[in-house]
Amino acid sequence: MTLSIAEISGLVGVYFWPFVRISAMLMAAPIFGAKNILFVVHRLALALILTVVAQPYISHIPAVEPFSFAGMLMFVEQMLIGLVIGFMLQLAFSSLIIAGNSVALTMGLGFASFLDPATGVSVPIVSKFYLIIGTLLFFAMDGHLVAIKILVESFSLVSVTQSGVSVNEIFGVVLWGGKMYVGALLIALPCMVTITLINIGFGVMTRSAPQMNIFAVGFPTTLAAGVIIIMLTLPNLLPRFTELVMDSFNTIQTILKT
Repeated sequence: MTLSIAEISGLVGVYFWPFVRISAMLMAAPIFGAKNILFVVHRLALALILTVVAQPYISHIPAVEPFSFAGMLMFVEQMLIGLVIGFMLQLAFSSLIIAGNSVALTMGLGFASFLDPATGVSVPIVSKFYLIIGTLLFFAMDGHLVAIKILVESFSLVSVTQSGVSVNEIFGVVLWGGKMYVGALLIALPCMVTITLINIGFGVMTRSAPQMNIFAVGFPTTLAAGVIIIMLTLPNLLPRFTELVMDSFNTIQTILKT
């Protein structure tokens, strides 16, 4: 049996082009792309498994030679689609980092930071706490399954034969980043306002009793108040974070449908 180059390219492309989009999504998405959860080999194995499972739901894939100009262009387009899906979810999780950073600076824990093994950057300990809670909530709401479902549905919304996301759609992803800051502000606002009022009260006390050592009293008070407020506002984290994640899912589907 002899096979031509076009036939070989068609057989390889049936799995290669979906594999590019899926692996790019897993690389950019939170949890899936965490360095301390999935290594590169595990991520590639998961991408290969998802490619085999999703292949029956993928429409006709043209026979394009991977090393040609058209193949290189298709490679960039598939990778860009996967990166957009993963990056949107990453923005939703970044709101927890921003909120934790704001709370930590307000309560005096801005110096308490360490290297996050999942992202490879230094984050405050409050941000890491919010990330752990957000990750558990993400699994509790089956967010990882919804992300995989949207990834598989993306092949029917934007087939491999179509062009990738346009510049306007990428600009829409950038504009959605504003909701990330709004969500972070709503999460951190109760703690920031309360500790600001406490600091104002200490300022009044300093003017009334200048001999009092405000630094010896203020720091333990703001630290204890911050911990208590974080505990009291944790129930508010679930609806805020759920709203951000669901909004990111809806935005991904809107971008892929256009």
